[in-house]
Amino acid sequence: MRAIIVPLIALTAGAVSLVAFPAFAETAATATFHNDENTNIGTAQLTETDGGVVIKAEVTGLPSDQWVAFHIHENGECDTASKFKTAGGHFNPTHKMHGFLMPNGPHAGDMPNQYVNAQGKMFSQLIDTDVKLDDKETGIRSKTIVIHAGADDYMSQPSGAAGERLACAVIK
Repeated sequence: MRAIIVPLIALTAGAVSLVAFPAFAETAATATFHNDENTNIGTAQLTETDGGVVIKAEVTGLPSDQWVAFHIHENGECDTASKFKTAGGHFNPTHKMHGFLMPNGPHAGDMPNQYVNAQGKMFSQLIDTDVKLDDKETGIRSKTIVIHAGADDYMSQPSGAAGERLACAVIK
């Protein structure tokens, strides 16, 4: 009897794994960063959790030894000819003010500044608690992540006085 139960348990566990895997695949996304010369300069992996979306990014070729703004933008286009203006403004489905220091802020796409090391590399690992990867109101799949030339001051409207857009990545 025991020999029959073990294969049945193994078969059942395998079936559960096959059913659960597609659901997991929908909770992850990737993004590839390009500079204004359309050169691939980095990637991001995004994972949805109960508390928001974890974003792990590695990007090279940025201005060294400084903080840069890192935002989710509303459109899913990274046109280099426009210096990424096609990415639109910050993702803001709840119509809040820009910035962590504003009483009616922040935008869902506002994220903390990230530091670029002496070699021009940015390594980030953060969570945006105001977004999801789904296609609902706060969903960011098919939106963009933009890296700006300067730090976000967390209060200037509408985008934190962070300067020009240096890199852009569509979330897929």
